[in-house]
Amino acid sequence: MNEVEKEKLNQTVKVGDLFNNMLLTKNHIFVGFVLFITSVIEAWEMMLIIFVSPSIANDFQLSGLQIGSIIGSIYLGMIPSSYIWGIISDRIGRKRSLIYSLLGFSIISALSAFSINFEMLYALRFAAGVALGGVMVAGYPYFEEMLPVKQRGRGIVYLSAGWPLGTLMALGITSLLLERDGLIGGWRAVLILSSLVGLWTILLRKIPESPYWLVAKGKQEEAKKSIAYLSMGQMEVREKDNLWIQPIEKGNYFSIFKNKLLKITTYQTIVNFAFAFGYWGLYTWLPTLLAQRGLALSASLTFLAISTLFQIPSYLVASPLTGSYGRKKVMVVFVLLSVICGFGFAYSSNMIQMYIFYFGLSFFSLGAWGVWNAWFGEIYPTNSRSIGYSFGAGAQRWANAFAPSIIGLVIGMGWAFGKTISFIQFFVVITLITILFIPETEGEVLE
Repeated sequence: MNEVEKEKLNQTVKVGDLFNNMLLTKNHIFVGFVLFITSVIEAWEMMLIIFVSPSIANDFQLSGLQIGSIIGSIYLGMIPSSYIWGIISDRIGRKRSLIYSLLGFSIISALSAFSINFEMLYALRFAAGVALGGVMVAGYPYFEEMLPVKQRGRGIVYLSAGWPLGTLMALGITSLLLERDGLIGGWRAVLILSSLVGLWTILLRKIPESPYWLVAKGKQEEAKKSIAYLSMGQMEVREKDNLWIQPIEKGNYFSIFKNKLLKITTYQTIVNFAFAFGYWGLYTWLPTLLAQRGLALSASLTFLAISTLFQIPSYLVASPLTGSYGRKKVMVVFVLLSVICGFGFAYSSNMIQMYIFYFGLSFFSLGAWGVWNAWFGEIYPTNSRSIGYSFGAGAQRWANAFAPSIIGLVIGMGWAFGKTISFIQFFVVITLITILFIPETEGEVLE
């Protein structure tokens, strides 16, 4: 047999080309559903402690500072875990990282329901944050590596819609159980219920690992099985064919600060911190800020719930737009409109204007988050994707942890409603400027 005949029998096949030609199948949708619920779980768990904190404070007789510490403990735990899980995900795989993250969180959450004092609860919620950090770090890159190129952006934006749904579920569960007495009520019952999320790993085990990651680790046979599952027989990769991805230095935190990745890492870190600061700083203090404009607490919570509902259609609008016009154009427009609505909210002259501008702010900012979650995971090659994503997620967690304290400080200094909101919007303006320098990735084959 001559060399030409051997080459025909043993070809090199680019994984990116397979996904560029692959059609969306039922198996892609099933994978999307499983990962969507993990996104819902993450939002549910992150928001739950905020809604049950008044009950915890009453049981343990906590001060305002201690209440804030309990709320912030899970986010502080997610800061180191964002970096740790990035390394783990690139070492052991996206799928196993998600499974271990959810199982670890489930166990710790169950234990925290039996806390006997502030110190024990704080330590366990911090540990819960360390465990939960793997869900976001592994989940989004995982789904990006499982979707056909043409559906990748839309799919990730839909995945982001788990955030408002998880928030609404947290509000609903809290309202249902918090006022009950005994074993089936109170904040302890809410935390025990939240610990059941570990059962979702049963379905996670049924979906395959990322073909990109498998090829990067030299697991050719498993990668071929994963592609066959996703394509439902559309893509035929012969046993003797060699799957290939762009070779690159093994992913680590030094690699994302080298060569062409340095600028990307700098820009995405600024966006992640500034955008998260703008969103979280406003969201956590909204009831207090609305009280400055005369709204009672019950009215403020209703305002919050309705505004969360407005976040859901934002993903449904942003998803097809990013598929048609690209990540960059859609995000620039959405962030610009959220800035306009934010300043409009800051200087509203009456309640009707406040509702209109804040609902617009909720719509456009969350739609932009959906696009961003798709965009910044695509800018890194496979061996650095989870590392890069986790570094950006870490920047978000720093903002989550410190934005409430900084905004609380300026409110304590006597800043008025409009001035405080404008300060928060300044970070969204930084976001708008920075994304202008990030390259478009819509329609690009993943490396």
